[in-house]
Amino acid sequence: MAEQAEQIENEETETKKIENLVQFLSFTLGDEEYGVDILSVQEIRSWEPVSRIPNVPDYEKGVVNLRGAIVPIIDLRERFGLGHLEYSPLTVVVVLQMQTKEGQTRVMGVVVDSVSDVIDVDKKTIQNAPNFGTKVSTEFINGLASVNDRMVMLLDVEKLLKLDDLDEEDEN
Repeated sequence: MAEQAEQIENEETETKKIENLVQFLSFTLGDEEYGVDILSVQEIRSWEPVSRIPNVPDYEKGVVNLRGAIVPIIDLRERFGLGHLEYSPLTVVVVLQMQTKEGQTRVMGVVVDSVSDVIDVDKKTIQNAPNFGTKVSTEFINGLASVNDRMVMLLDVEKLLKLDDLDEEDEN
């Protein structure tokens, strides 16, 4: 009887651990590692030339036709002010999607240096982004997680996919 009760307790503990785990796709930008919620990742594609759009910020690389849908592509390095890096065979586009409050699906591709892996993070271990004052923007960072002695910055996909220009047009 005691063994059964202990086994049930162990199973409940394991279930709680699994419920607290969130999976992130991790990728690199320079020497830093970032992560996005795996549920917001639609697909991972190799870099391909895009159709440029005039009068947009440099980090907005253009658009691609993804199975009939026009998808904007932004370079996260440039968006975060990390400078431009020539694209290599390792450069990939992570296609992210989210539901807007209006129930629409917003899809966007983000150019990253390389994809690392899928990591499991316990929700309880996610730390808030530190406040660096006004010099460093942490608006896109949801939190920080330590994974295998590496610090991973967890990005807020909802804030990331809000292109200023698109949101302003929606409001007008």
